[in-house]
Amino acid sequence: MKKQKTVYAFIDSQNLNLGVRSQGWKLDFAKFRIFLKDKYKVKSAFLFIGFIPKHKNLYSFLEKSNYKLVYKPVVEPNKKTNPVKGNVDAELVLHTMNEFPNYDKAIIVSGDGDFYCLAEFLEKKNKLEKIIVPNRHYSSLLRKFSKYIANMTLFKKRVDNKK
Repeated sequence: MKKQKTVYAFIDSQNLNLGVRSQGWKLDFAKFRIFLKDKYKVKSAFLFIGFIPKHKNLYSFLEKSNYKLVYKPVVEPNKKTNPVKGNVDAELVLHTMNEFPNYDKAIIVSGDGDFYCLAEFLEKKNKLEKIIVPNRHYSSLLRKFSKYIANMTLFKKRVDNKK
């Protein structure tokens, strides 16, 4: 009997959330976690997110939805014109490498070209399963990995947060 491969997902929450919203819909994170488990057999889903104390209810919901949250401290700006930016690129790459011995395949959820080197490394090691991009406007650097790319709009019906 063939051993089932262990798949981990590494999710850039801000890139995912803003990318989906730019398409005019809202992601249901609980449905997305179930989708990852059902479609790709994802055992562990690491969600990289900026930590803002007033959003504790959101973090609790995400943990109950079976995400492993990896927080980045966020400095909230003084001006309302500057949005809070929780850049989690370094954390995502570091955790993907720290977890490297624990998974057979990895899914990167982001359209950010900063993950080019990570995708290239995972592909060379035969550990890249998918790159799920939030919308059709993703970094041209990732085009090299087109055979791995899946667009979130393909799954919209299954993961849309319809009220």
